[in-house]
Amino acid sequence: MNKNIILINIAIVSLIVSGCSTRGKGVYYNNVSHLHRVEYVSSPEGVYRSSLDPAMYKSPTMKPYRVHGKMYYPHLTQVGARYSGIASWYGPDFHGKLTSNGEIYNMNKMTAAHKTLPIGTIVRVTNKRNGLSTVVRINDRGPFVDDRIIDLSKKAASEIDMIKTGTAPVVLEVIGFASHGKKRKKRYKKRKQIHKNIIAPYALQIASFSNIEGAVMMQEKYDGKDGYKSIIVDSMNNQGISTYKVLLKGFKSRNEVIRYKQKRHFDNAFIIREKG
Repeated sequence: MNKNIILINIAIVSLIVSGCSTRGKGVYYNNVSHLHRVEYVSSPEGVYRSSLDPAMYKSPTMKPYRVHGKMYYPHLTQVGARYSGIASWYGPDFHGKLTSNGEIYNMNKMTAAHKTLPIGTIVRVTNKRNGLSTVVRINDRGPFVDDRIIDLSKKAASEIDMIKTGTAPVVLEVIGFASHGKKRKKRYKKRKQIHKNIIAPYALQIASFSNIEGAVMMQEKYDGKDGYKSIIVDSMNNQGISTYKVLLKGFKSRNEVIRYKQKRHFDNAFIIREKG
């Protein structure tokens, strides 16, 4: 073993590799039938350069690692950064297993795996074949195939219509970073009553999330853009599961909404008119 390999012994990595790896190695569950061994190694000073919060440097998931003899160097990024490549997806075979950051993989959640973007990065994924887009949170490492840039959950893949094809050329755009959520949830609760019944006469639903963090990221990104106000409206289904919808309001007519929807390429957006 190379002398520069760091024998890391931290809680999150111990959780991921417990019972199935040797000391100093992590495990990544990807869309093949076996586990990848990940060797975390030291890196030259100054590898990570970004204007983002330096605290991100300390995350164990930002350490360089090796898979099948190839080195990968996680790097910081910034809102607005764009990347192109091939997307794939992973589903039933890995549903319920651990991801690289210790979460339980749920193929019905809006998540994805990326080889080098920071865990917690929120990206918009656009299918170049059909223009469909969706928003996901990076919570895993992979896919470890040279021409692939991102591995989507089954739900995310279905939203851009690539389940049958298996892969698709995509563009990734960084739109934010996930937080622990406490501050954002508190801020959202303060807004909740204010936003009730204020979407009249027309609004455009541009996104829907199962978690408040993603909704707030999207709301903040579009609030005030082009003169329109963005809000979050929550709803609950029959199973008691909440959905957080991001709406743009301030449109004076249906035609205005349609024009803006086309201008911004919100192909999956819904036009809403308040009843009454």
